[in-house]
Amino acid sequence: MEQNLENTTALLSRTPGALDALLRGLPDTWTRRNEGEGTWSAIEIVGHLAHAERDDWMPRVNSILQFGESRDFPPFVREGFREFVEGRELGEVLDEFARLRSKSLNELANLNLNPADMARRGRHPSFGSVTLSQLLATWAAHDANHLHQLARVLAYQYREAVGPWSAFLGVMHCDGHGAKG
Repeated sequence: MEQNLENTTALLSRTPGALDALLRGLPDTWTRRNEGEGTWSAIEIVGHLAHAERDDWMPRVNSILQFGESRDFPPFVREGFREFVEGRELGEVLDEFARLRSKSLNELANLNLNPADMARRGRHPSFGSVTLSQLLATWAAHDANHLHQLARVLAYQYREAVGPWSAFLGVMHCDGHGAKG
């Protein structure tokens, strides 16, 4: 499927609600545990999404539109969310992510992008030349990636408790995606 702005924003607009429905009110035993050393908990995943919302997606969209390939995208620190989540309750992090996502989607809509804009190029510091369409598709796929990661982290908490049913639970055997985001 090719990236389509309407389809992309349809998915992006649902992520905050999906996270809220799944996580709000869960005990910390679900939301602050991870899959082991070097992995993220549910609150860290949401914190990463909020951090990316503020410092990654729209700044890169704007970089493509303003500078094209004449300069690299602004740097993004994948684990820059750590300070953001420290000392916060999950509900606060969910609320902030929802607020930031709404702001991003409003900004994106106000750009009134057209098909020619989707072909415009920017420069990623590692990948080189990328199109706005690729960036927007990645934004939506990034959400799906972290929803998948979240399901894996939650299921991991019952890895022993499920006993022999583990054989039928693919999420318990999911590998190849990396432990982190």
